[in-house]
Amino acid sequence: MEEPSQTPAEALALLRENASRVATLTDGLPAERLHTAPAQGEWSPNDVLAHIRACCDVWGGNIARILAEDHPTFPGMNPRTWMKRTDYLQWHFEDASRAFATQREALLATLHALTADAWQRTATVTSYGQSNERTLLSYASQLAKHERTHVRQIERTVG
Repeated sequence: MEEPSQTPAEALALLRENASRVATLTDGLPAERLHTAPAQGEWSPNDVLAHIRACCDVWGGNIARILAEDHPTFPGMNPRTWMKRTDYLQWHFEDASRAFATQREALLATLHALTADAWQRTATVTSYGQSNERTLLSYASQLAKHERTHVRQIERTVG
């Protein structure tokens, strides 16, 4: 079973900080800047936010499923694959940012209410012909750490 490198409190703090940081970094920037990639082949802040939202959909959805079912088994989903099924790249940044903030508040409220045992609930996730046991905490930690990388990406792009 994959062991997360964060405690529940650390994952919660980083999830909250990531969302706050995205809002702070992009507040007041013109739409053109938010939708323009810094260079050919790179992502605009809007592209990064679309990816972050897709990660939240997929990994947050896995968290919800782990809470709703007793040790579910489900196929893994790559957030980039999921993003291609959405229209997130076409959203105006301001609307996408509001949707992300709403989604994050709901996730934080869910995670804040968990008992210590709930953080250790598990699922069997299959991908590429392998089955892996994942905890709810491992998904929250993965989401928080992955987002941090993309928040830094936005920071470099708009900085």
